[in-house]
Amino acid sequence: MTTNETETTPETETTPETETTPRDHEGWLARARAAAAELAADAAERDRAGRPPFAEVEVLRRAGLLTLLIPAERGGAGRTWRTAYQVTREIAAADGGIGQLLGYHYLLSWNLHFFGEEKLRERVEPQAAEERWLWGGAFNPRDPDLTLTPKDGGFELNGTKTFATGARVGDRLAVGAVHAHTGEPLVVIVDPRHEGVHRPDDWDNIGQRLSASGSVSFSAVPVPEEDVIGSLADPSPWTTLVTPAIQLVFVQFYIGIAEGALAAARDYTRTTTRPWLFSGVDRAVDDPYVLALYGDLLARVKAARALADQAVEEIEQVLHAPDREALTERRRGELAVLIAAAKVAATEVSLNVSSRIFEVTGARSTRAALALDRFWRNARTHTLHDPVSYKKREVGAHFLTGRFPEFSLYT
Repeated sequence: MTTNETETTPETETTPETETTPRDHEGWLARARAAAAELAADAAERDRAGRPPFAEVEVLRRAGLLTLLIPAERGGAGRTWRTAYQVTREIAAADGGIGQLLGYHYLLSWNLHFFGEEKLRERVEPQAAEERWLWGGAFNPRDPDLTLTPKDGGFELNGTKTFATGARVGDRLAVGAVHAHTGEPLVVIVDPRHEGVHRPDDWDNIGQRLSASGSVSFSAVPVPEEDVIGSLADPSPWTTLVTPAIQLVFVQFYIGIAEGALAAARDYTRTTTRPWLFSGVDRAVDDPYVLALYGDLLARVKAARALADQAVEEIEQVLHAPDREALTERRRGELAVLIAAAKVAATEVSLNVSSRIFEVTGARSTRAALALDRFWRNARTHTLHDPVSYKKREVGAHFLTGRFPEFSLYT
């Protein structure tokens, strides 16, 4: 559970697949919290083990969270991005790495919408729903490009990406590569079960250890013409929305990490932390300094969450708008600036909260068995994805000059 969600009784309906399938937003949040509770139960042990998260993906799969954004008429839950973003936050509160894995899955699956045609979605989404695919990706623009060489009516994919979230455990990969002859940047679907796909277990970072973000390489992997999602050439306001959308995914699991850290600290303070000998109180929960710091940290989390929720509300209207061509450069730029501001707030609150909880839990809370440091390690690891100073610069530049961020896969 996160620290500040209002409990409601969700609407549900009985289906042959599940006893109670949620029908509304709150129902899916309740489903996500149940999955999060399962993940939280042994989060410290799984963090220490650092194994590829195949079992954790099954938790998401059983909960129905992987098909959340697929239309109901194609076998999915038919929910919107508002639900997907908040579900990501709930899962991240239990395990930041799995929150990252799920949030990337939602964005990668939406490549079918950013770059693909309706006929492609009609073909792919029913199978993705039936088989409950987890999407991984290989896009890191700071690595050398993957290449697609025309062959046998399709392409042959070759190359390596050193950072590929979900590739180790994904059922399908959304991959960015360039046409070997023309240099056109393309997005394609790859079945990672092909023998030419090599997915080593080489993710060994201090945090986000369960995000399956290691490398992936491709050697003569066939890509049928029908599995080309689309082109990144001649980007439009709609296609370039992919980057603010993934940046807002980051915002969700940063806030989730902060909420998870705060909840874990609260539980420890209530049950274990001893009052300081000069405090004049019998319980740590009555210490005025403890109360003040919790109040400060919670206020910061609530403020970051409110800004994130504003960004979710605004981008949701665009992501599900019936006329994608109506999106203007200006509106896209306004969204990018708002999300950059949310990214700044979420980055700072995740790092601040996850490091300062030890001030209210006490010296014994640093025991390795508790692994309360995993929240900071998770926040610290992913917030280095792209320097937050450049997000601050984007926000400041727009405030002073009206300039919008330029498009890249990072901005």
